[in-house]
Amino acid sequence: MTLGELIAQLGGKLATGTPEKVVTGVNGHEHATAMELMFAEDAEAATHALVSGAAAVVVKPGCIAENAIATRVSVIEAEQPRLWFARAAKLLRPKALAGGVHPSAVVGTDVELAADVTVGPCAVIGDGARIGAGTRIEAGASIGEGVRVGEDCKIYPRAVLYPGTTLANRVVVHSGAVLGADGFGYVRDAKSGAYTQFPQQGTLLLEDDVEIGANSTVDRGALKQTRIGRGTKIDNLVHVGHNCDLGENVILVALTGISGSSSVGDGAVIAGQVGIGDHVQIGPGVILGGQAGVFSGTKVSMEGLKPGTVLFGTPARPLRQVLREQATLARLAKKKDKSQ
Repeated sequence: MTLGELIAQLGGKLATGTPEKVVTGVNGHEHATAMELMFAEDAEAATHALVSGAAAVVVKPGCIAENAIATRVSVIEAEQPRLWFARAAKLLRPKALAGGVHPSAVVGTDVELAADVTVGPCAVIGDGARIGAGTRIEAGASIGEGVRVGEDCKIYPRAVLYPGTTLANRVVVHSGAVLGADGFGYVRDAKSGAYTQFPQQGTLLLEDDVEIGANSTVDRGALKQTRIGRGTKIDNLVHVGHNCDLGENVILVALTGISGSSSVGDGAVIAGQVGIGDHVQIGPGVILGGQAGVFSGTKVSMEGLKPGTVLFGTPARPLRQVLREQATLARLAKKKDKSQ
């Protein structure tokens, strides 16, 4: 694509260079070639970019002084260079050609495959499934009976989608992920101590632009729906229990576990190894730092807190409070040692 075409789609301003210049990809300044784009978020990085081998660099407006613009590297100005760069990378990424259905794939009866669908070697698609246009189902993936997959989705090798699962458009499911499995719900017999599974017959919905990391699991609802909202990104090795409702543009980082019937508001960020009990309500914009814990049945919100406040510890609370508590405990321990 040309710089002019990228700017037409992504916005920004061409500060120097010609809109006809062609770029074929993106790279860092150490390895960028004369056909690649890079970004710089401050003046120092911009200085390195201008003497690199890149075709163009995207920077914040005013990041490069006018007397420094006389360079062969084209300069694009955008308010969010890193975001502009990331979006450009998606546009420049070569689109894989549709490969049709591999001879070793197993496709059930009454399956609908829209145009340009790819089904890789040894993949399995159950009866009555519907697969949208441009979707790729890679080697060994398993799509259960009646599953609905939207357009331009990518299902990586060995991912498993149970019956009752629906994917909207542009959803990415990485290798080893399991979507729509039974939730962990059992009823205990008070007399014998034996456990009987509570019905796990609900559904799972992943809305547009959701991404599920490798070896992560999202359970179906028990009697209702588990929902992952639009644009939410789930890292590797994350578990989301049954009946959970995650809002839009939520981030879940590796090794996080969310117990059943919990909800997470739009824009929340849940860092690594966070543990969330059942029937918890996490409000919009909440940020839980690494290894934070939330007790079952509680609510966590940003009420009374400054935007961007990070909550740490168990129970999760603002970092400043955690540090004060630790300092108090340290003083008490020191005082006790002296008294002995």
